[in-house]
This record gives sequence, structure tokens and C-alpha cells, in this order.
Amino acid sequence: MKILLTDGNFKHTLSAVRSLGRRGHDVTVLSHLPGSIAAHSRYCSHHALAPDPERDPRFAGFLLDFVKENRFDVLLPVSFAAVMQSAGIRAELEKYLNIPLAGDAALEIAGSKSRTIRFAEEIGIRVPKTWYPRTEADIAAIAQEVTCPAVIKGSEESGYVRYANRPEDLLSRYREIAQYSPVVQEYVAGEGYGFFALYNHGNARAIFMHRRVREYPVTGGPSAVAESVFDPALRDAGLKILDRLDWHGVAMAEFKRDAVTGEYVLMEINPKFWGSLGLAIAAGVDFPNLACRMALGGDIEPVFAYRTGLKYRWLLPADLFHVMTNPRSFPQFVRDFGDRSIRYDIDPEDLVPAFLQAGMTAAEFVLRVRQHRFWRPHGQPQC
Repeated sequence: MKILLTDGNFKHTLSAVRSLGRRGHDVTVLSHLPGSIAAHSRYCSHHALAPDPERDPRFAGFLLDFVKENRFDVLLPVSFAAVMQSAGIRAELEKYLNIPLAGDAALEIAGSKSRTIRFAEEIGIRVPKTWYPRTEADIAAIAQEVTCPAVIKGSEESGYVRYANRPEDLLSRYREIAQYSPVVQEYVAGEGYGFFALYNHGNARAIFMHRRVREYPVTGGPSAVAESVFDPALRDAGLKILDRLDWHGVAMAEFKRDAVTGEYVLMEINPKFWGSLGLAIAAGVDFPNLACRMALGGDIEPVFAYRTGLKYRWLLPADLFHVMTNPRSFPQFVRDFGDRSIRYDIDPEDLVPAFLQAGMTAAEFVLRVRQHRFWRPHGQPQC
């Protein structure tokens, strides 16, 4: 099988490349960076430079030309931006290959936090109390009602988050990310959980769940260490959401487990592969392979069982940055090196990506410090 993946510098693209390459598939990776980690994996058959889908609208045109000139069986877009640009030219792409993507209506809901929250409320999924400001005057009104700490989030994609610990801080935090059409939410204290699935035109074909053990930034961000779990309540909530969306392809529903009530509270839906993909593969749910087989063959046997209690660690840069910004975790950080059951995204048989990650970690540290984004880039919620 000939497979094309986007976003070669993402850690989950690397996980997908390794999984597919080990199975003997011919894997091509696109990236806007010559030194992308997935492109330099021994399991990557070919790689090509492409526009950055997150910043360059020309990516879609490049992608279409590329698949016209090179035969592929399946396209797996990895980032949110690559998913959305691919969906925009879905009809043209499908003349040349298979692409397991949800329908436009479902993507519009999943790709917008405001639409996600309204949709979840309609189907009875608990969400944080949410306000939808359009102007700074709206923020002044919200400040009279919201209980702090409050969370201000960009409506699309992750990363644009700020915390306001006092009503008078709300406006300044809002202004910092106003260009991303932010929503304002109550802060929900608790651990982060994820429900992950592969769907075939409205029918679940594979599921997986995890708990975040450590993350970076420590106030809320991608997993640095995560553990596979199984909870019927989490499963039911995730299935309810994706069933009602008549989903197709992969998706992640991100939750927090309320520290007071124990209820799962939906944070967002990601209509794409997720950062902790390596854990799912290690636990026995090989989403990239399953998605390709489904796209090419029409369907697969369901995969609903997997190994629980398995921990996976993304040492560079996530866990290193976590311990640097949260010294209280240092004893456990050190102890984890002695736990032989923990799996890593560093592969002794595929070390070039690890060397690249080490260099990128140093560069990322310098950049984040200079931009004042290293310690608490979103602020610190004070409960």
C-alpha cells in the first residue's frame, strides 16, 4: 500500500510512519521543514517539501498537484490545518486516492469550539459554562457574571488559551487572543482524559482511551506522559458525540474529569490524529494501519479491546519541559527511568528522529524563553 502523510515534524506523524513502515507499506511524508523528524525515520520511503498547511493556503493546491503526479492509495492528513485544507478539495483528491475524512458538516462542528459546545449541550454532554463574546463590551458584561479563574480559548485549534484569575483581568487576556474569536469558559479542575476513535460512516470501528499523567505546559497542554485506561462512562460519552456527528475517519474527544463530581466534561473535539497516537499503537490499537485498511478495503473488523495501564513517555521536549517548569515532579520524573514497563517514542532502531528532536528541543527552549512562553505561557489558574 502506498500512503501519503502530511506534517512530518509532528510526533504523531512519526508514530504513524513507524507503524505503517514496519508493516511494509510505502510511506511518503510531506513537510515544510527539511529536517522533519518523520521524514528522517528509517521507515519513511520518500519525503517532499510542501507549504506549511497551518500558515500557507497554497498547501491544498500543492497537495492536489502532488497526488496527481505520484500514485498513492491513501492520504492521511495529520494536522487540523491539513485536514481542513484537504477537506476543501475532497472531491478532487478522491479522484486519485482514498481519504478517510468526516463530512463537511461534522468537521465544521468539531473544528469550532463554540459550535462544539453548543452541539454537546444539545445532546446532553456536560460542558463548561461558556460565553461567546463578540466585542469588548461583551467581555465587560461577562466579567460581572463569570466565576474566576476563567479560561479564554481561541475558537479554532488548540494553543490559544489564557487564564483570568480576577474579573478585571478578563479584558486584557481576551485582547491577547481576540483575533482567534475566543470563547470564555468556567475553569474545570481535574485530570485530562481522551477518547479516541476510528469511524466508518457513522459506525465505530476502533476505540481507545487515555489519562494524562504529565503534560506541557503544566497548566494544560499535550501529554508528556499518558496512561491507557478504559472507563465505560468515558466510552459512552465519546461514542454518543461521534455517533450523533455521523463521523467518518479518526477523531479525539478531549475531556476533563471534574475533581469534585467525577463527571467527564467535554473540552473539545479534534477531527484528526492526536499527539498521544504512539500510546494507542503500543496498547494495541494501530489507528493509522486500521484507517488505511478501512479506506482501501471499505471496512474492517472492530477493535474495541486493548491493553490498559500502559504508560507512554514523550521525553523530548514535552516531559523535559514539564519537569523544568514543575520541579515538584522531579522525583517521579527520575523514578520513571527505572520503570521498564514505560514505553518511549525514542526507538533504538530508528535513532535519527531522536537526534533531531534533541536539537529541536534546545532550539525550542531558547525560542520559548525569548518569547516568554516557557514557564506558564497560558498563565496560572488560581483556584
